[in-house]
Order: sequence, then C-alpha cells, then structure tokens
Amino acid sequence: MVIDCKHVWNNISGYLDGTLDPALLQQVQKHLEQCGICSAILDSTRNILILTADERVFELPLGYSDRLHARLEANIRGISPSPIGG
Repeated sequence: MVIDCKHVWNNISGYLDGTLDPALLQQVQKHLEQCGICSAILDSTRNILILTADERVFELPLGYSDRLHARLEANIRGISPSPIGG
C-alpha cells in the first residue's frame, strides 16, 4: 500500500511519539525518504515540540498580538495585510 502526504500528516504525531504500528511506520518512513514537503513538515513539527517544551518565556513586542490577529483576519478574508512588523 502506498500512502499519500495527507495520510503522513495525520500520523506525524504517532511517528514522533513512536506509537505507530510497525507496518504503518515503515510506510511513513519510506514516504518521508521520498517527499521533501512531508520531511519539512516533520522537521517543523519536531521544532514546535522542542520550542513548546522550553520553559523559558519570550517577551513579545507591544501590540504584536493585535497585529497578528489583524493579519490572520485579513488573510482569512483574502485581503493583502500589512507586514506584522509594520
């Protein structure tokens, strides 16, 4: 059975946790060897886990949250937003 990217994405957590069935694990690993996009998603997910496990607190610039929410809202509505830093 050949699996596609969406199937790999749905199983990234299990892959990282080491909880995948051995047959599925082998299929995911084979797909990751051949797919740069899924490999990048795996690396990004791994980095997010590392960052969220970090106990340090990072201070965000004043107004960052408001600008981020405005940018997300504009993106959802299909409007070209101004840069976050601007």
